[in-house]
Order: sequence, then structure tokens, then C-alpha cells
Amino acid sequence: MPLKIAVLGAGSVGFTRGMVRDVLCVPELQDTHFAFHDINEHYLDMVAQLCRRDIESAGLPATIHPTLDRREALAEADYVYSFVRVGGLEAFQLDIDIPLKYGVDQCVGDTLGPGGIMYAQRTIPVLLEFCRDISEVAAPDCLFLNYSNPMAMNTWACNKYGYGVRVLGLCHGVQGGHWQIAQALGVPQEEVDIICAGINHQTWYISVKYRGEDVTGRLLEAFERHPEFSRTEKVRIDMLRRFGYYSTESNGHLSEYVPWYRKRPEEIKEWIDLGSWINGETGGYLRVCQEGRDWFEHEFPRWMQEPPWTFRPEDRGYEHGSYIIEALETGRLYRGHFNVVNRGCITNLPPDCVVEVPGYVDYNGINIPIVGDLPLGCAAVCNASISVQRLAVEAAVHGDDTLLRQAMLMDPLTGAVCNPPEVWQMADEMLVAQAQWLPQYEKAIAAARKRLASGNLLPTREGYRGAARLHTRTVEELAKERAAMDQVAAASDKAQERPPAED
Repeated sequence: MPLKIAVLGAGSVGFTRGMVRDVLCVPELQDTHFAFHDINEHYLDMVAQLCRRDIESAGLPATIHPTLDRREALAEADYVYSFVRVGGLEAFQLDIDIPLKYGVDQCVGDTLGPGGIMYAQRTIPVLLEFCRDISEVAAPDCLFLNYSNPMAMNTWACNKYGYGVRVLGLCHGVQGGHWQIAQALGVPQEEVDIICAGINHQTWYISVKYRGEDVTGRLLEAFERHPEFSRTEKVRIDMLRRFGYYSTESNGHLSEYVPWYRKRPEEIKEWIDLGSWINGETGGYLRVCQEGRDWFEHEFPRWMQEPPWTFRPEDRGYEHGSYIIEALETGRLYRGHFNVVNRGCITNLPPDCVVEVPGYVDYNGINIPIVGDLPLGCAAVCNASISVQRLAVEAAVHGDDTLLRQAMLMDPLTGAVCNPPEVWQMADEMLVAQAQWLPQYEKAIAAARKRLASGNLLPTREGYRGAARLHTRTVEELAKERAAMDQVAAASDKAQERPPAED
């Protein structure tokens, strides 16, 4: 029998089309049945059309069934992918703009910080609904592959409260940093072996070997002398200098997870580079997502006339999902880095948190080795974020706005910028503005509305756009970079191929 793979949030063209391609590059999986589900029928239909055309052109037996009925999509599914962004770009805009009024300047805002915390409040209840449905209608032992951010919080909640469903969190950050390390060393990537361990987006390359020789201690010099990275990765290089290990995540991502680099507006530009959003631009990922959405909408008819994608081995991407499915179904060994409940894998991080660590997959399942202790400083950085994650997870599950406010208060960047009364008022604003996606907070939102309506409010920086905000370009402006924009709109990793940002 062919496999059935359900895709939730299938209207995400970058993730969905790429996932289909990756699975169908495996000869044994070319008869897979894909069930696409999304709440946006328009985007669901467009993505289904593109993928169907690719499959039919290649003459493969795979099939696609789009549906607005989630349980129909999940029925008898062997694997489930989640690509959902609860609240869409409307909520994402609020995640960026409201904290800016209080001086919290985020580049991405989808993992930690006020943006990541609120993103978890919207997403966790929805993912738990997915888990409930999987437990009731999917195939026995169905594996849920979560790509939705905030990765650690979502995966934590699903493993703790997800009706016993097997859940694995997947991210491409480790692969991107692996490529960078090889570039900095000036050697082929396939000759560089890495071991990463930590928490998602704060995972550390604790071992880097080139042809069997440990070169971890050479990375600082290599990055400092690299003509591009020395300019674009200043935060990551500074963290490497002070903690001794390179971190997986981009300059922009990493800068917002710690209290040191985005706390003073006048200093932010010293740590970032505006040649690309991923290097630290204020609200950079929001801008790129908005531009990519508009471009896909505008250019879809042309995309349908472009040559279809092919399914050769060399066409396959590097996202973990298809390799995990291939390993489980064929027995071919796959080694990657996955987000799992710690349970003593990293011995100086809490056992209940979600860690990103090496894993091995074959017929025997997903196997996670013991990493041991992280370097003490690296563990300290992770533990600061883990405290925020734990509070945010429990807040989302129980609708507890006290825990939500404490999560924001404990957040490293927010705590570096805001005092407690400001954090409490910011939480009120975010709860009220996002009420339509937060049914578990009904009572707390009603109380927050009363406080905000009282008029006795702290002053904020209304209309403040941040230290490094760039213009969101129109379709006409984007058309000047047509080829690059096609790559951005179609990619799951929006930092792989990108047009240059404006100065």
C-alpha cells in the first residue's frame, strides 16, 4: 500500500512544494498519496495545482487530495507534516509592531521574545487539536513531523499534552551553519563532520572535525578573517569569542535571544548588516514573508507556465522530513539533528525540556544518543531560554495570563529593555490585539481591555519602526529582481536565496 502523508498548513508553497519534491525523489516513495489541508482555500488550491502539475509532468503515480476538512486529511495518515502559521501575517505583524512600542526590537520574533511567546499562545492549542485528531483517525503509530515555530515550545507542548502522539520537531538551522563553517574554513562541506547540541535556534557546534581532526578551536580565527561572515555575522562571532562555540542560528535570530545586542537602539546597527534581512533587520522576516506572499499571488499564473519541477536525486533538498521517512520505510540509515524531549540526553539541561541533538533513523526507529554535558556557558545561555519556554508552554495550554506575563518578564531581550509595569502593559496590548486567535484567554482579555480603556497607561513610542526597519517592497519593485524573488517565494528556508535588501 502507498504511504499517506497529510500536510497541515499546505498553503505554504515553499514548504509544501519542496516537501513533495523531496519525498518523490525517493524511488520507493513515488506512489505516495498526499492529503493537503489548509483553512485558506485560495492558497491551498494554488499549491495543489502546482504540485499536481509537477507530478503529472513527471509521470509519477503519486496523488494529491486537497481538502478543507482536517480530519479527512488525517484519516489513516502514516505521517503528518505541520507547516501552519496560526494568525498568518496579520498576527505576525502584531508580534513585531506592539513590542517595538516598548523598545523591544526583534528581527524575526518567532522563537523567543514577546513575538515568539505570543506565537506559541496561538499555535500550541491548534497543534494539540492536531494531535487529538491524529490519535483518533490517523494510522496507528503515525509520526507527526512539526516544522511550525516556535519549535521548542510547540514540540514541548505536543509531547507533554499531545494525546500520546509521536512528535518530532524539525528545523534546517543546523544544516545552514554547517555550510557556513565549511565556507569559513575553506574546505568542502562533505569533509566536515559536526555534532550539534542545545535547544532549537540556540544549538552549539560542540564538535567540528575536518578529515577526522578536531578544528573547533580554529573557528573564531576562520570567521574573523572571512570577508563576508566577518561583516554579516558579528553577533555569532562575538558569541563564539565569548563562549567558545559557534551557534546554529543566523545573526538576526541569535541577536534577539540574548540580552546584549539589541537593548540600545543606537547600538543595534553596530551588530547587524542590512545586506540581508537574516543578518538582523528589524522585522526582517515579516517583510520577506509579506513580499513572498504578494509575489506568489501575483506571479502564480506565470509559475504555472514555467517548466515543472523534476524529481531526480540531485533535485532533493536538505530538509530532514523526507530522509526520516525514507529511513523508516527502507531501512537506509539517516543521521540528522532533531528536536526531542531531553530525558537526560544533555545532562546539564532539564530532562523535561526539548533539545536539538543528533539522531539516527533506520528500520529500528528514531534513536537519540547521549550527548552528556554542554559546555557550562553554552548550557547557561540555553537554560535562560528554557525557563521562558516552560512558562510559555504552560500559559498556552492553561490560558494562564500570569504565566504568560512571567514568560515575557523572564525573556532575556525583553528584560534588558522593559521594566515589569511595561511588560504587564505590553502583554495586555498583545492579548487584546490578538484576541481572535486566543480563545483560552477570554477572561484575561476582558480584564486587559478594561485596563487599557482606563486611560491610566504608561507612555509608549507610538509609530516607532525600530532601529533598522526597511521598506516592504511592492510587486512592481520586486519585479526588478524576478529570478531572486521566485527563489525566495518557493523556498522553505527564506535565507538560502534572497534578493539584496535596500541600503
